[in-house]
Amino acid sequence: MTKLDMTPGAQIPRTDVGPQTAVTQLLSSAAYRDSDFHELGDKLGVTVKEGKFALFRPSLGEAFSRALIDRTLGAKRNPLVPSFGTDTRMVVEHCLAAEELRAVRDRRLTLVTLLSGLLFLPGALLWLLAFQSRAWLKKQNPAREGFFGTVVLLVAAILAALFVLRPPLSGLWAVYFRVMMVAPVLGWFVAKRICLRSTEDLRARWGALVEGSAIAATVPKAVPRDDLDKKASTLRAQLDRLTAEQDTNIQHYAGSKGILGAGMRWGVWEMVEDLRPAEGHVDFRTFHPWDLTRRIADRLGGLGRSEISDGAMQHVAIRQWVVVDIPEGADEIGRPGGADMDGYRMRDFGIQTIANRQTLGTDTRHRLATQIVLHKGQLVATTVIGVTVLSNTLRVSVAGYALGPLNGLFGAKPKPKEMTIAKTGKFWEEKTVVLPIVDNDEVVRQAVRAPFMRMPTLLTWLGGKIALPEPFSLRASWADRTWTSRFKSDDVIYGATPVVNAVLAATIEFLAEHDIDVDRFSGRTGIVKAEMQGARPFKADAYDAG
Repeated sequence: MTKLDMTPGAQIPRTDVGPQTAVTQLLSSAAYRDSDFHELGDKLGVTVKEGKFALFRPSLGEAFSRALIDRTLGAKRNPLVPSFGTDTRMVVEHCLAAEELRAVRDRRLTLVTLLSGLLFLPGALLWLLAFQSRAWLKKQNPAREGFFGTVVLLVAAILAALFVLRPPLSGLWAVYFRVMMVAPVLGWFVAKRICLRSTEDLRARWGALVEGSAIAATVPKAVPRDDLDKKASTLRAQLDRLTAEQDTNIQHYAGSKGILGAGMRWGVWEMVEDLRPAEGHVDFRTFHPWDLTRRIADRLGGLGRSEISDGAMQHVAIRQWVVVDIPEGADEIGRPGGADMDGYRMRDFGIQTIANRQTLGTDTRHRLATQIVLHKGQLVATTVIGVTVLSNTLRVSVAGYALGPLNGLFGAKPKPKEMTIAKTGKFWEEKTVVLPIVDNDEVVRQAVRAPFMRMPTLLTWLGGKIALPEPFSLRASWADRTWTSRFKSDDVIYGATPVVNAVLAATIEFLAEHDIDVDRFSGRTGIVKAEMQGARPFKADAYDAG
């Protein structure tokens, strides 16, 4: 059998991903978390779907990893919205790595469960019934969960003692009845050690990612071992498809939501004037909107240079986009097909055709976009330029979009579990005690889920899952408002000014070269620059037209 000489790919830590590293790591940390998965629904707007049994509930990391893998790597899925300022593939790889770590733990727990649970099933069922009753009582009456939980376990312990001391049968069956109540307890001690080591490892990765350390996402399943390893080849192809999809140049405008993935439109500046021949010319030299767009793009390329030391704008990305209008309430996006498309990207001649044609009355427009990622990915500022000609009227518009910081949940560090209780002998005073990171309920939860690790659909039915918001963008779906941060708000506004100035200058220069009277355009330029002196964010896509 011939071995393939392939690089490890997903096993190599990819730490140099530009200024968005911090946000990528914060999102990746969610894959390793062990808190309650209901936090995702409470704070992140996802839909929590409860399972049939609370005992099989997933943790936050388990639910997040499963949902994200299914959404991004599924064979039949809706298109994804681009996640600007985020390495989506790296986040998915961390989800795969977290699932692999849990799979190793679950294989060990499954062995313990078989030896101490399945062979002594009646006793194991009795203990599981006790813990399931605790979980149900906790949900029904959280205030008295401690009291009811203690009573349930006490009843189970009394029954176990009766079976051990006075078994209902004699002979070998008596020995079996005695062992069947003790074996699950011994198995629980072994399982607790396994769960504790796994939880400590996952928490260490969680904390390291939040603190900014470069933790590699080791995904050996994505590295084919030979030319017959179809599963690894398929997984690698799915990851490559995800990367290509995130690099699409097809964007979607959804009403007041703005451009999906880029955030809401907060400001618009326009220069509109008639095209007239310059003095001394009977007519002006005709041009296409694409010609002016290319000139503007060339001028924007100079934003990374400045005659003033450290005055250049860093990490400015300039892209040609095709923007498709969709309803504000749409729960999915589409992708155009045909000869103009090359995979997930529209070919250059297709973009040029859209830029030059009359788009009045169509739902597809061409836009030139500049984008900067600031604050380690916590701010994505996008400026979109549109060039249109109606009759002999030229309109050059510049619109600003802002994608704010990530929801604070992703920045939470692992903390020890604590509980406040009354002091012994001084009930009027309280003290805080540190609880084990893995308690009895958590050991049982992980142990009963372990045998179903290869049946995720059944495990979802038993324990529940989360449904991600649609249309789904890993970055934009969980972004907070930009304007709650003073410096981020200022950076959005300040960053738009040099872009507007470059667009205006390139337009005047281009028109003058084509023998067009630029006096009136120069006057409009002065008005736009005056507006930029006091630029303030406003709801550009909220029209007051009843």
